[in-house]
Amino acid sequence: MAEAAHFQGTSASPARRWLRRTGALLAGAPLLAGLLQLPAAAPAQAAASDTVAVSLDSLSPNAPGDGDTLTVSGTVTNKGKQTVTGAHVGLRVGPMLNTRSAVDGVARHADDLQGGTGTEVDGKYEEKFAKLAPGVSEHFSISVPVDKLDLGQDGVYEFGVALSGQTSAQPWDQILGIQRTFLPWQPSEAATRTKTTFLWPLLSTVHMTAKTGAGEQQTPVFRDDDLAEELAPGGRLAQMVELGKDLDVTWVIDPDLLASVDAMALGNYQIQGDGDNTTPGSREHQALAKQWLANLQKAVAGKEVVALPFGDPDLASLAHNGTSVTGSLSYLKGATDVAATTVKTVLHVTPSTDFAWPVNGAVDPSIMKVATSAGADRVIARSDSLQETAGLSYTPSAARPVGGGTTAVVADGRLSTAFERDLTDAGSSTLAVQRFLAQTLELNAQTGEQRSIVVAPQRTPTASQAQAMATALKALQDSTWSESQDLTAAAKDKPDAQATTRIPSTSAYPSSLRRQELPRTAFQQIALTQDKLDNFQVILTDRSRVVTPFGRAINREMSTSWRGRSEEADSYRGGVEAWLDELADQVKLIDKSETKLSGRSATIPVTVQNNLVQPVGHLVLRLTSTMPTRLKIHGKAYYEEPVEVSGGHSQSVKFATAAGANGRVTVTAQLYTEDGQEYGDAVSFDVKVTEVTPTVMLVIGGGVLLLVLAGFRMYTQRKRAAARQAEEDGPDGTAEATDEPGNPGAPGDRLPEESDSATGAGDPEQPSDPAPDTAPESTDPSGTGERVDR
Repeated sequence: MAEAAHFQGTSASPARRWLRRTGALLAGAPLLAGLLQLPAAAPAQAAASDTVAVSLDSLSPNAPGDGDTLTVSGTVTNKGKQTVTGAHVGLRVGPMLNTRSAVDGVARHADDLQGGTGTEVDGKYEEKFAKLAPGVSEHFSISVPVDKLDLGQDGVYEFGVALSGQTSAQPWDQILGIQRTFLPWQPSEAATRTKTTFLWPLLSTVHMTAKTGAGEQQTPVFRDDDLAEELAPGGRLAQMVELGKDLDVTWVIDPDLLASVDAMALGNYQIQGDGDNTTPGSREHQALAKQWLANLQKAVAGKEVVALPFGDPDLASLAHNGTSVTGSLSYLKGATDVAATTVKTVLHVTPSTDFAWPVNGAVDPSIMKVATSAGADRVIARSDSLQETAGLSYTPSAARPVGGGTTAVVADGRLSTAFERDLTDAGSSTLAVQRFLAQTLELNAQTGEQRSIVVAPQRTPTASQAQAMATALKALQDSTWSESQDLTAAAKDKPDAQATTRIPSTSAYPSSLRRQELPRTAFQQIALTQDKLDNFQVILTDRSRVVTPFGRAINREMSTSWRGRSEEADSYRGGVEAWLDELADQVKLIDKSETKLSGRSATIPVTVQNNLVQPVGHLVLRLTSTMPTRLKIHGKAYYEEPVEVSGGHSQSVKFATAAGANGRVTVTAQLYTEDGQEYGDAVSFDVKVTEVTPTVMLVIGGGVLLLVLAGFRMYTQRKRAAARQAEEDGPDGTAEATDEPGNPGAPGDRLPEESDSATGAGDPEQPSDPAPDTAPESTDPSGTGERVDR
């Protein structure tokens, strides 16, 4: 700088100013470079959020207490393209959460690097990795005493597992992946404990058809063999029973499932194939069914069991699309009546049938009306349908009197949907469990008043969802802020005076659920099938063989399990109706060809065939003449005869007919039930009448008389000729001889033209003469017992 003052042509002051400016520019260059880099920092950090995935596979205990050691295990996976070096997995405790909404907020951003990450626990409770190459996964397991977590007052804490490290592109230590969850902290007994009811649903899809075998046992026919897969060890239903036996739950059961498994357990069940083909179920599957039922009987002993109407009918579909079809509501009453009997028979317990459960607990006035029409006075709703309108700062108790003696039991929406996601991987399952527990603790801390809460999960949880539910419920039952209660007790608890009791309007019903409902055409087809069944059963001597399997099949046609499976539902309904038609067609009239009636009267037989294994009766066969003036049946235009036919036989019914004129007449045979309903198809055939008229009879009679007279004349002529011959022979029996030519009395001189054969009065009848080709015809009319040629 001193040398600058001596530059030629430059004074000292300008030189100093130039040096200061240059120095300032040089000094600001790093700062400018930093400023230029600031906008690029955010994208780089955002990109880092996808660098490493952290999976929290287990957290034990789920709700730790004083003196416990918390063990966290999981997997870290490098999803980026660069190797992570100097990496370590550490535990981080975030702030305490004060509301249920705060819990939801953290869950929505569980792996977001932009949010808070909390304070890392003491560095010795971590797991290090020298490097983590792209695509590589590493397992970790960290155990830390709970007192090292610096947890404060009771409540729910945000809890995270994070991987920190650096990459060549960002060579400084930073968080490259995180997974947040919740740590419920309630080491001491809560002042008040929430009474929690957890429904344990035991339902499935429709498995049995309406078909049964022809034998005495009526072997059932199944749509497929999928039920055996669910009953096998590790299967969904096997898991539900195995897990539920050790839990304080209310079992909610579809009696149709019990009936289906029981049918398998009895053996000899068949599996429907192509067309009319069936294959026998295996003995191994029969053993599975027996074992499952035995396990279930033990699991429900001493527990509350709620039986849904048989087949778990879709109450919303019935309310929105079925009530306009006559008779639809009557099925609900029948399904409810048979539910209690089925459960008691199979499980040897008496269930409650007081509860109705619309799908997802979504209700409106029409659903409430249908749900209670079969006698249930308690409807399981859900809080996302029956929403609070008073702005309560807490979750009220489940029971809500909604008028007319009906109680809406409102399940908590957050808790009921906590396990609906895909929980096949351990990480998702752990997060669902911790979130569920966090919500229950936050709910309990809302107020000092004890409340009753109901959890109504999805109807058919998968095996992995059931395992997560069981883990969460076991932790909740062992917790210090909740106690178990059955559903009936929850429904009887004192309701919160400020809780809403207003049922949402029909327009508020979720459109996503409405799109899955059974259409009106489904209920119309069900009604048609019922009409056919009513008509068919009248003729049966053992109605239970048909009414019971078809009645249960009609219940299954309304099942909630058909939601989202409209094509399968259509196919099932069509199959039930087609099988009923096939059975009804086993009793029918045999077709007849043209019948000829050659006389004034005759009998016409009509044959009724019964290919069923049981006798049929209560039938009437009516034969009707379309032209009574030409042909009458028993003297009338039509006549009826009662019909009874043994199983596997045919019966001919004879009708007396009388002809009034010649010609062709169409006759119709039709079966009717005793109450006047047509049964089966009519059979029409033609009767060709060839009756002999009185004029023709006179002509025939005259001809016969002429023949008689001619015969008499021939007889007298021959008698006279014989007498003359005797006279000519004389007393000694010899003819008198004469030699006179031309004597007319001489027998040897008779002219040929005068012989008896020529005159018709000829020789007496000889023994060798042939008999007549036809017998003399009678002029009397035909008797009524004649059989008609066909």
